Amino acid sequence: MKARLKWVDGVCFLGESASGHAVVMDGAPEGGGRNLGPRPMELLLLGTAGCTSYDVMSILKKSRQQVTDCWVEIDSERAEVDPKVFTRLHFHFVVTGRDLKPEVVERAIRLSAEKYCSASIMLGKTADISHDFELRTAD
Repeated sequence: MKARLKWVDGVCFLGESASGHAVVMDGAPEGGGRNLGPRPMELLLLGTAGCTSYDVMSILKKSRQQVTDCWVEIDSERAEVDPKVFTRLHFHFVVTGRDLKPEVVERAIRLSAEKYCSASIMLGKTADISHDFELRTAD
């Protein structure tokens, strides 16, 4: 896997993935940025959420769960001193569907966390990671 990052101005950068997609990253004004895009550490959180959600949805689909919506809310804490690594992450999944089985959703989240999600497993080297979920019935 490859990527390219180009400095734009100040603390603004343009990241380009090998798959042909781009994202602007920038800092807050107090850090010399112009708030033109998410912070790099925010992208790390979003990428981790995407990684685990990809796994969870794939497992739920293979388990024939009738999911109509899914999102994950991430709450995090970082170290006070440099390097300000993540020290705590909590993933709260909200899964909506018909006839969802809680044990199947719980298993999907556990498998992602313990076996499949490389981003979560990597961040787990510095952070305590926890998960929970809630099920909602589709209208």
